[in-house]
Amino acid sequence: MKIVVIGAGEVGYSIAKALYTNNDVILIDKKDDSCERARELDVQVIEGNGANINILKQALPADLVVAVTGNDEINIVSCIAAKLLTKDVKESMTIARVSSPDYINRPVTHRKQIGMDVMICPELSLASAVAGIVSVPSAVDMDAFADGRVEMMEFRVGRNTSFDGTSLLDAEIPDGCVISALIRGTEITIPHGGDVMHEDDHVIVIGKPESVTEIEGMFGGRAGMRNKVMIVGAGIVGFYIANLLAERGDIDLKIIESDEARCNEIANLLPDALVLHGDGTDAALLKSEGAGETDTVIAATDSDERNLLCLLLAKQLGAKKVIAKVDRSEYTELFEMVGIDAARSPKQATINSVLRVTMGAGIESIATVEGERAEIVELVASSGAKITKKPLDRIKFPKGGIVSVIVRNDEVIVPRGNQQIQVGDRVVVFALTSAISKVKKLFG
Repeated sequence: MKIVVIGAGEVGYSIAKALYTNNDVILIDKKDDSCERARELDVQVIEGNGANINILKQALPADLVVAVTGNDEINIVSCIAAKLLTKDVKESMTIARVSSPDYINRPVTHRKQIGMDVMICPELSLASAVAGIVSVPSAVDMDAFADGRVEMMEFRVGRNTSFDGTSLLDAEIPDGCVISALIRGTEITIPHGGDVMHEDDHVIVIGKPESVTEIEGMFGGRAGMRNKVMIVGAGIVGFYIANLLAERGDIDLKIIESDEARCNEIANLLPDALVLHGDGTDAALLKSEGAGETDTVIAATDSDERNLLCLLLAKQLGAKKVIAKVDRSEYTELFEMVGIDAARSPKQATINSVLRVTMGAGIESIATVEGERAEIVELVASSGAKITKKPLDRIKFPKGGIVSVIVRNDEVIVPRGNQQIQVGDRVVVFALTSAISKVKKLFG
């Protein structure tokens, strides 16, 4: 594919780095230092404003235009302009990264009528995932596939819970889901029946939403109980999270924000939340406001360092679970190494969304796991694909991968060995990154 990426910051650079090996990539940015860094890759670099028609003409036509600058308006205008300039190219696609609630109210939406095939809101994607795991003490991540008919949830095995010291063979797993991965420290394995789960192991469960909900209690979930949640930082991400939690009605919500004007604004928008003006890294404030007795503390300020400090303080005070927004995605693994239960990057959400489009026909969606060392991919079995020729127990499936769920029409199937995948099936696969290319070949 010929791909134009507008914006060579961390997101744009990461997208180009992931794609340039197998595609013709052009990066556009008006900053000298960003362009200089981009030239380290084997890509064409154009210095200038991506919303400028004359600059765009130098890069177009293209199969895909991705606008991921830090400015919503530039991204929108760039996509509209690119669409107008390539109106005769039927296969051309545009993707705009947009953050403001003035333009978008869902993580991913379509605006084809005004020139954008896809609008992505990484902040809303992150907020949706965080809101989904707040009520389950042991849950640290979640994602959805097949239009919401399949869920992934990552749990931490707690002491004296149903799975602590239990083998997969003896674990009473609901029929509609499967444990697809076992994570112990830095090691990720595709589990077998004899594998025993221990305290602090992480397991990834994939299946029907109702089955995943059923298994929550086995990991220490507290169905029907109100949760105390504290959010530090009421910027775009903090507000999105707070708004989603406030809509549920089973959350006692407290928000700490350092900007007084923003406090007043949020208090008007969320009348049922307690909004406090203060510094979330002030240990005395956290203690006086009960961070130690809180079920979940979420740090969503614009500073990774402040988020880390705030959550380490909250954890020391006794908070049961702490979650960080991390702008620099390379910090994600570091945060979790030092005791943060979940660290999520809105920039990584943007990168994942773009990669879903560029991985080729047949791949519907992708989610990275454990610092990109594994992926959950939703694939569509094409006509003539090797995966459709034999039952699964007779397919030489790549080591490091597992077929977790099959979606056939409206039916969600957790497959057994004698199950045979049919043309058109949507299949959710968990695989180590090293096995992804081999898995894709079976579906092509």
